[in-house]
Amino acid sequence: MKEKSGFSGQIGFVLAAAGSAVGVGNLWRFPYLAAKDGGGLFLIVYLCLVLTFGFTLLVSDIAIGRKTKKSCINAYALLKPSWKGLGVLTFFVPVVIMTYYSVIGGWITKYLTVYMTGKAEAVANDGYFDHFISDPQSSCYFALFFLILTAVVVYNGVEKGIEKFSKFVMPVLLVLIIAIAIYSLFLEHTDASGTARTGLQGFVVYLKPDFTGMTFEKFVNVLLDAMSQLFFSLSVSMGIMITYGSYVKDEVDLNKAVNQIEIFDTVVAFIAGAMIIPAVYCFSGTEGMNGGPGLMFISLPKVFNEMGPVGSIIGLFFFLTAAFAALTSCVSVLEAVTANCMELFDVSRRQATVILTLIYCVATAVISLGYSTFRMEIPLPNGSEGQLLDLMDYISNSVMMPFISLLSCIFIGWVLSPKTVTDEMEKNGEKFGRKGIYNVMIRFIAPVIMLVLFLQSVGLLEKLE
Repeated sequence: MKEKSGFSGQIGFVLAAAGSAVGVGNLWRFPYLAAKDGGGLFLIVYLCLVLTFGFTLLVSDIAIGRKTKKSCINAYALLKPSWKGLGVLTFFVPVVIMTYYSVIGGWITKYLTVYMTGKAEAVANDGYFDHFISDPQSSCYFALFFLILTAVVVYNGVEKGIEKFSKFVMPVLLVLIIAIAIYSLFLEHTDASGTARTGLQGFVVYLKPDFTGMTFEKFVNVLLDAMSQLFFSLSVSMGIMITYGSYVKDEVDLNKAVNQIEIFDTVVAFIAGAMIIPAVYCFSGTEGMNGGPGLMFISLPKVFNEMGPVGSIIGLFFFLTAAFAALTSCVSVLEAVTANCMELFDVSRRQATVILTLIYCVATAVISLGYSTFRMEIPLPNGSEGQLLDLMDYISNSVMMPFISLLSCIFIGWVLSPKTVTDEMEKNGEKFGRKGIYNVMIRFIAPVIMLVLFLQSVGLLEKLE
């Protein structure tokens, strides 16, 4: 077996883990959901879930990783050989995600280059995004370029690659987000109809809980939206935090580390909302908030264009921020796959990275071409339709991750014992302040919530009703 590498200390681990958690989902999905689900109401629900449900999954993954010093497949096998299948299932989440994350990273890289070359007005035109992703050569080239960047970081290892990269990128990312958020608050705009709006008004829309037309069913949907966002935000139930946990030294206080990861991720998500919602509201009103790629690649470029010359600079910084966020997350996904392959096949990091990069070059190209050469409308069980990228995203995020979380809670809460995790959290005599919450969540509340989320994600909840 090859020698196990690791993080140099707590700061390196926290920044790398936060880098994994702070991804594209924080920049477009969180603001969109906040706008859709009652502004401050969504924020309150999300914060409560982060401190309970998200905390439970995050602690479980990191503690299991450090306790076993293994990535997910061997970690579960070591704890209970008959449950190795859960490790295998968990391993396949980053395997699937890696097929399309570089494609999204390529989209961001393309927009970044456009703003860098002073052609910002072009991306604000109707149809620009659709034209780009349907161009087989351009979309494929940018996706492969982003994949190679990711592979270079992983190739250089944990301390010299992932940790060193995260220590540089994460502070820069935070500064950029804060700077753009402050600028957004002071925007003013009067549209063609004479309606004047300001960024501060948009900020109030973001913060103020909106209970208009609220029913129990709608509140459940807000709850489920916030729950699904946790998977994007905290990188749980996909083996990443188990892998990163396996690199953490025994003397590191996991309680402090988990708290810092929670705070960093939540603060970035909140500031991302304060960066995007006031700007979009100022120039487009509430109608400008569209979900998915539409927000980042269609709505925001139009907003930046409306700002005039300064908009090109803001757009450049925004997509630089998005590129950093996407790259840190993509690195963690590839690292999870690489680490498992190193253990399974007893190969070096460099061998595993090179082979996986070649495989994912093919997979990334195929997914990228799903909007052109291989374009098809694929019906999904939740009633929607999409292309190859949407299918991979649905399989990993809507099916596998809720199901894995459900099984993980059953495994730790009932097959093993919560004590397996709580003892690891108190390994050096530290006090695990939220032990009581953890024990109740992992055994009783989280499994029920995950079952509901899984049934809702695959479209079975409506049928049961």
